[in-house]
Amino acid sequence: MEIEVAAAKIAKWATSESGDTLEMVERPHGGISFVLVDGQRSGRAAKAISNLVARKAVRELAEGVRDGAAARAAHDYLYTYKGGKVSATLNILSVDLTSNTLVLSRNSHCPTIVITPDGGLQILNDGSEPVGLRRGTKPHITELPLVAGIIAVVYTDGLAMAGARSSYVFDVTAAVRELTTQGNISAQQLADGLLEQALALDEGRPRDDISVLVLRVLDRAGDRVRRLALRLPL
Repeated sequence: MEIEVAAAKIAKWATSESGDTLEMVERPHGGISFVLVDGQRSGRAAKAISNLVARKAVRELAEGVRDGAAARAAHDYLYTYKGGKVSATLNILSVDLTSNTLVLSRNSHCPTIVITPDGGLQILNDGSEPVGLRRGTKPHITELPLVAGIIAVVYTDGLAMAGARSSYVFDVTAAVRELTTQGNISAQQLADGLLEQALALDEGRPRDDISVLVLRVLDRAGDRVRRLALRLPL
């Protein structure tokens, strides 16, 4: 098997910097983790918060700490640093080669959407609170078998809020279902397709920072070389 991961991000309209932070870290016992954080509000202040939370989670994961404990440590750090007055949503998406599972950790009101190998759609939307506000906040953890054909979609609330200026609010689940039934869609095509639809609803002026992270597991079709590509407008 191999994994294919893609992200698409854009800042709030007329804001110089996105308040969302996405980081990647290799797990010392095998595998890789992606950390997506949405800081409270937008702009530089939100970016400072999301960077702080993401760096703490990444440090913990890099030292072999399990996902749930890493999320709790990030929460405790933000809670202590800001006195419970600032929040952030935190998602950790991990390929854990020790347990051979896909680990989905949520501290966010946005659900995680999973496409199963048989084409079914699963919404992970159990109660979960952002980090930083309440003492003892814990993540919601879901572990799924690491099998070819599974797709996980993680996003920040800017995607879900697209179209809120009008009478139509973006139905992310329906969009994921529609895009994934259009043949063998890549992770990048899915991330780009969701972002494009959101931008269309916001008339090209996103009312909040938007981040979409997609992970797809597929049968290995090439060599053992690891590759990473990045496109970043300056």
